[in-house]
Amino acid sequence: MAKPASGDDSTKAAEAAGQYPLFADGATMRNGEAGRGVPTPNFSNFVVYVDESGDHSLESIDAQYPVFVLAFCVFQKAYYGQAIVPALESFKFRHFGHDVVVLHETDIRKERGQFRFASRAHKQAFLDELTDIIAEKHFILIGCVIDKVRLRDRSQNPYHLALGFCLETLYELMQEKGQDELTTHVVVECRGKREDADLELEFLRVCAGENKFERPLPFEVVFADKKTNSSGLQLADLVARPIGLSIVRPDQANRAFDVLRHKFFCSGGRAHAGAGFEGWGLKIHPALESERPR
Repeated sequence: MAKPASGDDSTKAAEAAGQYPLFADGATMRNGEAGRGVPTPNFSNFVVYVDESGDHSLESIDAQYPVFVLAFCVFQKAYYGQAIVPALESFKFRHFGHDVVVLHETDIRKERGQFRFASRAHKQAFLDELTDIIAEKHFILIGCVIDKVRLRDRSQNPYHLALGFCLETLYELMQEKGQDELTTHVVVECRGKREDADLELEFLRVCAGENKFERPLPFEVVFADKKTNSSGLQLADLVARPIGLSIVRPDQANRAFDVLRHKFFCSGGRAHAGAGFEGWGLKIHPALESERPR
């Protein structure tokens, strides 16, 4: 008897011509089933983790970092559980002896809390290993950078603008993967009662049809406590600032972004990963003159 195919035909077709490969061998990994005889929920094969860099205030702008960045890290669920989580857990055990520590880019950069390194060499080795994990593991990146200085309409909320752009791009990615009729969860970190309520309202507004497609988008927002030890949220936190720095200081060496450029959702599919992502998987608003129109 022939061995059953792994994954459905629509997913295979989408992967064949699609974005950066989600698996080391290019094969499609199936999500875990709900259980024998139990109907599988109408969820997509993907989960999205979101974080930000910079603040969304237009009243006081940091001259050294005058941008707001929103980063969506998109993972195939089975691969996330089988490869992403174990890689970060093992990394933590090697460096801290336990896995309770939460990786925060700001704390690592400023060497706060558990990130007080014994020497420059120790810090560099830590960063190199973490960068290698991000480089080797597979996920698709969607990002939006709001240039707060150049933002013409001062009544606009940079977070809401970035959220709309990223959700629209996420929908295009789900269309490519044949998952646009299924519910995809978008996990964000709690920021405060009022901020969370505003974000949820904007999320619902965009997904209800106030988007460039003028149609409902199949996404649900999930709020996670800041203390949640989520591998996906930690990766999203780690990638957001390098994206912003690539715009604020384009001539400065940025090894982290050099790795990330190969993760972005791009116009040419996986065969052209690392190119064609400007205005596609990475949006800058207001758009730079050099940015190609979508």
